[in-house]
Amino acid sequence: MKSASNTLPDEALNGVTGGLDWARDDHAASVVDARGRELVRHSVEHSAAGLRELIDVFSRAGCHEVAIERPDGPVVDALLTAGLTVVVISPNQVKNLRSRYGSAGNKDDRFDAYVLADTLRTDRARLRPLTPDRADTVALRRTCRARKDLIAHRVGAANQLRAHLRNVFPGAIGLFAEIDSPVSLAFLTRFDTQDKADWLTPTRLGTWLTKQGYPGRTDPAVLHARLTAAPRGATGAEADANAAITRALVAVLFGLLEQIKALTAEIDAQLARHADQHIFTGLPRSGRVRAARMLAEIGDCRARFPSPESLACLAGAAPSTRQSGKIRAVGFRWACDKQLRDAVCDFAADSRHANPWAADLYNRARARGHDHPHAVRILARAWLYVIWHCWQAGEAYDPARHHA
Repeated sequence: MKSASNTLPDEALNGVTGGLDWARDDHAASVVDARGRELVRHSVEHSAAGLRELIDVFSRAGCHEVAIERPDGPVVDALLTAGLTVVVISPNQVKNLRSRYGSAGNKDDRFDAYVLADTLRTDRARLRPLTPDRADTVALRRTCRARKDLIAHRVGAANQLRAHLRNVFPGAIGLFAEIDSPVSLAFLTRFDTQDKADWLTPTRLGTWLTKQGYPGRTDPAVLHARLTAAPRGATGAEADANAAITRALVAVLFGLLEQIKALTAEIDAQLARHADQHIFTGLPRSGRVRAARMLAEIGDCRARFPSPESLACLAGAAPSTRQSGKIRAVGFRWACDKQLRDAVCDFAADSRHANPWAADLYNRARARGHDHPHAVRILARAWLYVIWHCWQAGEAYDPARHHA
């Protein structure tokens, strides 16, 4: 769910505002009047009955606006369904706002609920009500993030398998380009010990690879030479004992690869049905998954980003400037949407291989002494200006019209 740029009214309805500090097991609520006096302080458990009780608390107090620290989840859904206006105030802001009410720096959920409610009363001009994205955008975002999490699990499991094989079967590590590739996992399924691999000859390995559908980019004789040149692994009873671990890790990786493939297909299907898919799929080297990630993280609420600068700042592609007197420092922007930054930088890094002005912009940034990540963020900022104009106009990227 995303926050739009429509403004709040100058005064809260009935002169009261609410705050809600959510947690895993329970939630603290607070309601303040127009002078900042706390009228209600209440806690509910995280359950269906508790959420109904929470809505009833705000309703009895005549509160129609609630500030909260997160933009999604069952609590936010319940508030929106009840017709309440939800305003998101980030945890970093709340942390800094506590100093308004004391210098001790104490952290208490009930006090944070009061801080949220009172900030909604005093800082209305700088706050925006939450407007949810369409259901298809939310579903696409969740699917893309789930796929990204599974890839992280796959990398972790592959590292675990590599570390295990380094001790018991080193020859299998450098045999193929990736330890978690389908052909590598198939090899470890059939030849999970040094004893079984010793049976192989270049001819036998070539026959086995043909049955696996190996594309043959590397000659079987070369692969066999890699296998025999590596340090020998465990043999005999020790090898058989460690083979169980190998099989377990291989099975985990096979399952992860299968589910990643399934989610990739689901992302492709959801993207094909989305009204904004043409805006992102036409970008160079965007593909389907990258296009889906950018669409999902940017969302479909145009009012959320009134300018390309606002989009670049949230994506962490614009630097953060700190200035006091004669001292001026420009540094990395830590406060941003990490998921959005990752999606945009992943696209920008590869776009330079297919787009002339993107390559030129990246190369000039490197020539000025910036490292690769910094140069990619510079390129990502340029792309975000292009994407913002295409997104606002609802049109696909046109290389002849859209430049940095």
